[in-house]
Amino acid sequence: MTRYAFLIDHDTCIGCHACTVACKAEHEVPLGVNRTWVKYIERGEFPDARRFYSVNRCNHCDDAPCVSICPTTALFRRDDGIVDFDDSRCIGCKSCMNACPYDALYINPETQTAHKCNFCSHRIEVGLEPSCVIVCPTQSIFAGDIHDPTSKISVMLGRHDTQVRAPEQGTKPHVFYKGADQAALDPLRTRIADDGMIWADTTEHHPTNPPDPPGHAKQIVARTAYTTAHPMAWKGKVAAYLVTKAISAGALFVGGLAVLTGHADERGFVGIALPVVALLFAAVTGALLIADLKQPQRFVYLFTKPQWGSWLVRGAFIVLGHGALGSLWLLGGLLDSPGLIRTVAAPAVLFAAGTAGYTAFLFGQCEGRDLWQTPLLLPTLLAQAGAGGAGIGLLLAPLFDLPESLTTAMTWLLLGSVLTLGFLIWTELSSKGTVHVELALRAMTRGKYRRRFWGSVAVGLVLASVLAAVALIVGSPVVALIGGLAGIVGVALYEDAFVRAGQSVPLS
Repeated sequence: MTRYAFLIDHDTCIGCHACTVACKAEHEVPLGVNRTWVKYIERGEFPDARRFYSVNRCNHCDDAPCVSICPTTALFRRDDGIVDFDDSRCIGCKSCMNACPYDALYINPETQTAHKCNFCSHRIEVGLEPSCVIVCPTQSIFAGDIHDPTSKISVMLGRHDTQVRAPEQGTKPHVFYKGADQAALDPLRTRIADDGMIWADTTEHHPTNPPDPPGHAKQIVARTAYTTAHPMAWKGKVAAYLVTKAISAGALFVGGLAVLTGHADERGFVGIALPVVALLFAAVTGALLIADLKQPQRFVYLFTKPQWGSWLVRGAFIVLGHGALGSLWLLGGLLDSPGLIRTVAAPAVLFAAGTAGYTAFLFGQCEGRDLWQTPLLLPTLLAQAGAGGAGIGLLLAPLFDLPESLTTAMTWLLLGSVLTLGFLIWTELSSKGTVHVELALRAMTRGKYRRRFWGSVAVGLVLASVLAAVALIVGSPVVALIGGLAGIVGVALYEDAFVRAGQSVPLS
């Protein structure tokens, strides 16, 4: 069976950017984005300095994480190994940009959909080579069928040692490099110097490494002299969605706690207020997700053109189930039917847990973001839902004449959730992960996002736990209310730092 691949010979590459220009012309790629680009690094000091190049693009992986995470099959792997895309199905969710460990995808500013190198598949199908191959003045780019022993690329692979980028990610990439400097292929070995790059301004869209990498991070051996911008894909809306769905799920956690402790007959609070909060914040969650899409009018494709391997799709249906069960719960409250509430409670809490926790599996599909792939993320999200639900419950409690035992139970839920969060965060910070994880944790705790992180610790962990403990000792609902608010604020600050820090490590 045919298996197309690229081989780039860096023993002969002169870094002329002809491949970049040819690609832009062939595919009408807008300014500011690239399907292929040339990265420059410089090693040594004058007069013993040398410049090296690396030509970067989609690696057309055998196990392409962008294909696995795409919710609508807008990205797909052909039988010949080419990973291609279908503009008409893309919703612009940007999940593929975080799934790819090679920075190969971008949002086309004209179509507002995800684009990348597609091996010039339209040329391949009529027997032509990709545009970058035919334009290269030193014949440094080889493209062909590696299963054909007579093809040029097969001969080159058989005769020479080659490398691939980020083999540790297990994606089985099919862009091979001959003669490339290892630092040019590994973005963790280089950094953009304080005085910037050549031919390009250094912007916030050029992530780079700190001058003194932490722990067992790799030593910086070269400066990045030129590379392209790669904007952060997920920002405030995604961080906010994590908070709103934690509150939505947590509200039904509190409802389940109320049913378990014999308070299902508290109609106003348990039967109406809590499911209304759950449904309201679920709606806000959906609105945030739709607003973050580059093609928001296509959000229905999640349900009409689903790719069931994507946790974006699975999560969407879990949230729908959460909303349906929350509506039944509310119906039980409106009908003053504690029996219906008791019947719905168990499955509703189960779907609430799924709503809170499915993002751990979605982030787990983001192969390019090692921080997000921690096994501690699922319990962290569930603990945040507990804190968010207890917090919103304690905020609403003064509006109702609740039994002291129910308020006390919510305060215990807040304290337990916050202490669990503290333990999980401490465990994450003290454990040894990959170099990517160490760099992301450094950005979160000591770098650009440190104020948000330590603010979450001070407000969401220390203050919230102290206030919850005091409220339990003195029996003060006001102190418990303030503690609940502190818990929610802490979750919001932590999620914003976590989402952004996870994307702060350079991939190319």
